[in-house]
Amino acid sequence: MGFMSSLHGSIDLNADLGEGFGRWTLTDDERLLSVVTSANVACGFHAGDPVTMRRVCELAAERGVRIGAQVSYRDLAGFGRRAMDVPPAELAAEVAYQIGALEVFARAAGTRVSYVKPHGALYNRVVHDGEQAAAVVDGVLLADATLPVLGLPGSRFLEVAQAAGLPAVTEAFADRAYTDEGTLVPRGREGAVITDADAVVARSVSLAAEGTVTSHSGTRIPVRARSLCLHGDTPGAVELARRVRAELTAAGTRVEAFS
Repeated sequence: MGFMSSLHGSIDLNADLGEGFGRWTLTDDERLLSVVTSANVACGFHAGDPVTMRRVCELAAERGVRIGAQVSYRDLAGFGRRAMDVPPAELAAEVAYQIGALEVFARAAGTRVSYVKPHGALYNRVVHDGEQAAAVVDGVLLADATLPVLGLPGSRFLEVAQAAGLPAVTEAFADRAYTDEGTLVPRGREGAVITDADAVVARSVSLAAEGTVTSHSGTRIPVRARSLCLHGDTPGAVELARRVRAELTAAGTRVEAFS
């Protein structure tokens, strides 16, 4: 069970939104929601709070943007980017809990949660860790056994999700460096995040049109994805997202939600 590759003419644009907390804000949610087709909404474990979740759901619903639950380890202080060891049963329950919390606000806005995407350390962990991947999948099944999940091509997470009957959606990152194996270069390493706007735009078009990207070592590697992630927490994120969408359209790629 899978989704049509962007190489067939269309791609989804997703961004992490609602990553504020209380009086502190990080992403320009309203402006990014005018560009992306899918919104990964923080569910309170790495960022986000009930007021923020509700507001982002309302804005997304107004614009016809799909709402995704961005589930995380319980790590507000570390923004969900610190490695944690959480027992599988506990992790499954926490994933379901986060999806359920967001679903309340999505339904109140007249829509629903359309997919699930892990965040940060959890996202990277389930690329290789089958036990943690299975726990996340169990949490999704507990919340809604029809929800698609978004993850890295070739990851254990998507493999386990497909085996459990969940629609598995591959994604790519235009502003993150890749290893030769197709995984993301850890954020702590130099060059892990690509900040040159022209390079990000060019990589976006290459990923959508050819299903390839240049790795950290300079090797051309295959990365076939149905969704492209644009990070919203970097300077100039909105303008860059608009450029990416415009260039994709100019290159003949339809920009549309996968769900």
